[in-house]
Order: sequence, then structure tokens, then C-alpha cells
Amino acid sequence: MTSNLPRIADSAHASQMADSHSGDDGNRLQEELSYAVLLSDRVRSSINESRSYKSECSEVGRQVDKLSHMLRSLIRLSSSLSASLYERPIRRVVSEVSSNLHRSLSLTRKCKRQNFVRRLCSIISVADFRKLSGLLESSIGDMKWVLSVYDYEGNSGYIGAGSGGIGISLPPIASNDPILAWVWSFIACLHMGQLSDRVEAANELATLAMDNDRNKKIIVEEGGVGPLLKLLKEAATPNAQIAAATALCNLSDDQERVMVIVDHSGVPLIVQVLGDSSMQVQIRVASLVARMAEFDRVAQEEFARENVIRPLVTILSFETFLDEDPVPRVYPGKQSIHSIIQMNKEKERGKNALPKSASRLSLASSPVHSLFGSNKKDRENELPEVKICLKTSCAEAVWMLARDSISNCRKITETKGLLCLAKLVEKEHGKLQFNCLMALVEITAAAEYNADLRRGAFKTNSPAAKAVVDQLLRLINEVDDSSLHIPAIRAIGCLARTFPARETRVILPLVTQLDSRDPSVATEAAISLGKFTCPENFLHSEHSKAIIEFNGFPPLMRLLRGDEDMQLYGLELLCYLTMHASDSEALRQARVLTALEGVDRSLIGQNPKLKELIATATYQLKMYHADLHPQTQYLPALNE
Repeated sequence: MTSNLPRIADSAHASQMADSHSGDDGNRLQEELSYAVLLSDRVRSSINESRSYKSECSEVGRQVDKLSHMLRSLIRLSSSLSASLYERPIRRVVSEVSSNLHRSLSLTRKCKRQNFVRRLCSIISVADFRKLSGLLESSIGDMKWVLSVYDYEGNSGYIGAGSGGIGISLPPIASNDPILAWVWSFIACLHMGQLSDRVEAANELATLAMDNDRNKKIIVEEGGVGPLLKLLKEAATPNAQIAAATALCNLSDDQERVMVIVDHSGVPLIVQVLGDSSMQVQIRVASLVARMAEFDRVAQEEFARENVIRPLVTILSFETFLDEDPVPRVYPGKQSIHSIIQMNKEKERGKNALPKSASRLSLASSPVHSLFGSNKKDRENELPEVKICLKTSCAEAVWMLARDSISNCRKITETKGLLCLAKLVEKEHGKLQFNCLMALVEITAAAEYNADLRRGAFKTNSPAAKAVVDQLLRLINEVDDSSLHIPAIRAIGCLARTFPARETRVILPLVTQLDSRDPSVATEAAISLGKFTCPENFLHSEHSKAIIEFNGFPPLMRLLRGDEDMQLYGLELLCYLTMHASDSEALRQARVLTALEGVDRSLIGQNPKLKELIATATYQLKMYHADLHPQTQYLPALNE
């Protein structure tokens, strides 16, 4: 039977064995422990039968007896903690102990042979016993550490304040990697500790996860996700939930690690906590949603399936529409007398029915009330900084959920999210404003490529769509910040096919930005104007004429003297303008033909589409302005 015992050469091999048994129940662990005890008894029997190296065998026997005693203690301890036992470090240590006991059995059996020739062939030396003694001593140290971690009621170790959250000492098995021992201690505490200890352990894991990716990988591989989710779910105290959510958030910057959280059914749990918890907890949970959605598409879809968008938008709308209509008026000057009278009546009814601090929305039907319940008053009394921080986290979560997801963008628009985001862009500043703006950019980008979303969410007479466009134009015209200019310009460009020909107010700001001192802003303006003038836009001719009327050629010609990106997008826009308004006298005055014929051939060679556009634009210019080059008026350019 001894020939079938596993040989584990190093801790890496032991880790593989632990992985292979990680899904087994407690009975399998009891079998492994019992087998190690049986193996120690066999070593003791072999030592009693030894005929040579008796003093060395006696020392081995002393160490094996100590291991046997500790193994039996661990069996009793694991039986009493079976419901909450964290098995991974036990399996690793017991695998190493079994390996060293097997070595002891093999060596001591050679000492009972009396035949001189056999003893000579076995080549046993004192050095073999010294090496074995060192291995057994390491196993004793490992067992002491395991017992100190799990026997917390005896105050023999566990997680003590004086040790900085670590056990009595590092086990020899983790001497080359102390992080492993720390992670084991913290996860064991999450499984079996008191609440205060579990909070401390979660905070320690969060700190370790911030250091480097290797620590994060170890925490996930050693089973840290499950107990962290359990701590997040229990809702014993806000501090416990914050600690768990922070640790999970720090782990969730990699697709594989996010998938582990998803596989542990973490998504529905996180959505539930987001709706039921205090604002401080919701801040960290919303950040966790944003991080998971950012790094894993499956998590993004799972969150949408669990309807996380509605509570996020509800939190964003909290206090956003206080003292205002549920759907704010975008153009108050255009309201009829009848509508003004009706709104005043509703206002009077609201004042009589609701407290002064309440919204004009009915509490019975308000999604804010259904989400916050009786805690609404406490939320109103929360510090403004906390409210802003919560909305910032929720806006980031909405942004990440909307990114590259048409279905999620549609859900956001169905929950009045557009209007809420537009209002926050108008009122707020800093990161909250930026996150809301980037969420709008993702929604408009989805609408650009999905006609149903575009027609449903950005109808011409939609108050939400009007509010979004108004705020985008306000950022472009009034705010001197390129970090806001670029996304606002990009969003306007994505909506190019939603604007009628008479809506020229969106054209002038983009033309103005062509002359921006920031090359990135000017390039983005050229890209957006290109979407107004491209053939796919039904109103490309009308938009092209509007750009020319707003004197768009001078800044556009200056754009052609910029870097490669500026030249590419500038030339594309110039070609569209030339193709759709070739009869314009502004083309002659701007010397467009000269500019097109002087384009660097290497730049054109890298872009076949641009080469075709330039050829078509040059041909049409010569058709409408034959006096420029009468000899070649019917020859398309660049087709040599």
C-alpha cells in the first residue's frame, strides 16, 4: 500500500493536489487527515523495528509522534468546525505532511534490514536523516501554524491585532511566499471569525489586492471570492458590507477574476445589496458594478438581466428633480397658457399632499420611494459630499453598462435615464458631470448604429432628446475644457442623422471648433461634421451648404496643415463638402482644388477610401469650375 502513496516534491505540486480536491466535501478532508495519521503510525512501527541508525531513527520517531498528535488534534478541530471550515490551507499542509511521512517510512524501513549486502546497497547515510529531519521540522511548523489559525477560541493565533492581521508566525510552506500565508489567514477568518475579525480580514484582503495583480490572483485562486460575497450579503453592519465590496472591487480589474464573481452568483446578490443598503454601502457597490461591467461583457449582460439599471437611474434621479416637474421643461418660453395653468394646479395639489422636503412626484408611485422605502428621510439628511459620491459611482456604473451595448442603452432610455443624465450634466461639475456625459456618449454611439434606438430615444419632439442636445451644445459653446468638449462633440456627431435641415444651431459650434487650438478638439469636430455630410446622411447636401454658409472652409483648410489624423479627417470632410456643394463660389475662393491636388501621395496610399473620395471631389470641381483647368476638366484625378 505504501507504494501507492503520493510523492509531492514541492509546494507547487501540493498546490495542484489541493486544487484537484477543492470541490470535495468535508468527508474527503477527514479521509486525508486519517490517512496521514495512519501513515504516522506505520512510521512509528517501522522505527520500532529498526536495526541500524537507531539514534537517528529515534529522532525521526520523536518528530513523527509530534506530527501524529497534531494531526489528531486537527481532526477533532475540523470536525467541530465542519460547517464553516476553510479547507484549502489544511489540504496543502496535510499533502506536504503526508509526503514527508512517506519519505520517513521509506528511509526507516531500510534500517531494519540485517543483511550486510542489502544494507550496503541501500546507501543510507546520516545526511539522509538530517535532510529528513529538516523536512519533518518544517511539517511540524506548518501544523503548528494551521492549528494556530483554526483554533481561534483557544487564542492561539488566528488574526490578532498585535500581529497586524497575521497568525503567530509564517508557516515554512509559505516561507518563500508570505503573501500566501496571509491570504490563508484572512480567508479563514472570513469563514470562521467574529464579525469584527471578518471586517478586518476583508480590509486586509482589499489592501493586498491594491498592491499588485499577483496578490489578486492568489486571493481568487485560494477561494477568497465566496466568503467576501457572503459578508456582503449578510448586511450585519455597513462597515462589513463596505469592506467586502471594496475588496471585491479591487479584485475586479481582470476578466477572469470578474468571471469568478459571476460564477459565484455574485451579480444578483450585488444588485440586491445596491437596492437595500445605506448610501455609504451603495457607493462601493455601484463602483463594483462599474468595475465588473467594464472588464467583462458577460457581467455587463448579467447585470442588465438582473435589472440593475433601474435602481442606478433611480439613485441618480434622487433630489435631481426636487422642486421641478417630473419631466423638466426644456423650452419654458414655448408653453401654452393652458399648460401653465394645469402645472400650477398640480403644484398646489402637491404642496397640500406632500411634506415640504418631498418631491412633487407622488410618493406612492415614485421609483425613488419604492427603492429607498422608509430610509428616504435619512438619505435626505445625508451629507452632500456622500450624495455626490454616490451619484458619481452610479453614473460610472451606467456609463460602463451602456458601453458597446445597444440593449442596455435602450433600457437606460426606457427608465428616463436620458433626462436624468442631461440634468446632472447641467447642474453638476467634476467627475459626476464627466461620468454622466460619457454615459450619454455611449447611448448616442449606440443610437448612431441602431435605427430603432435612434428613432425611439432621439425623436425630434422628445423632451429628453432636446435636453441632451441642449446640454451638449452648452458644453461646446460655454465650457472651456477639452475633456468635456471632445465627448460632447462626439455625441453630437453620433446624432447627426437625427437633426432636420433647419436645425443649423448644431452646425455652427462644430464649425467653430474646427479652429480650436487643441488639435484633438479640432479633429473631433471634423469627424462629427463628416457624419453630417457623408452620403449615408439623407440631408448631407443641406448640412454641407450650412457648413459653407458658416464659413467652414478657412478653418478646414488650416486643419490640413496639422498632423496625420487632422489631415485625414479634414480631407474627408473637404471631399464631402466638395461633392455635395460643388457649385459653391466658396470652393473657388478657398482654392480647394489646389489643396486636393497637393495632397501627399503617401497619405492617400494608406487610405483607399480617401483616394476615391479625392478623385470624385476633384472631378466634380473641374466639372463645375472648368475655367480652373480647361485641358483636364473631364479627367478624374488620382486615377493614373
